[in-house]
Amino acid sequence: MCNTIIVHRQLKQMAKPKKKGGPIQKLSPKGKKDKAERDLKIAMTPARREKRRENQNIRNKVEKTKGKLWLLGKDYDHKDGKFKSVNANRGNDGSGTKKEKK
Repeated sequence: MCNTIIVHRQLKQMAKPKKKGGPIQKLSPKGKKDKAERDLKIAMTPARREKRRENQNIRNKVEKTKGKLWLLGKDYDHKDGKFKSVNANRGNDGSGTKKEKK
């Protein structure tokens, strides 16, 4: 008699690939245009420009010492003063943002 081993394989449905640029809001053409104008206006304020400049300077300094590959998937945490994974740098280190001071 032949001994046969039956292997059951569970077919897993693969997740859809993420779209480049992340999730997209479903807005009307007028809404898209208005949002683009608002976003640009906010991005060009002196405060946002200063924050962007600061982040670029910090990343460029670290890139020279540790390399581009080390920076992949990391964000600068201004509260702790160091680089963390993008995941760890969200929501006050796991405490959430509900009690955050405004």
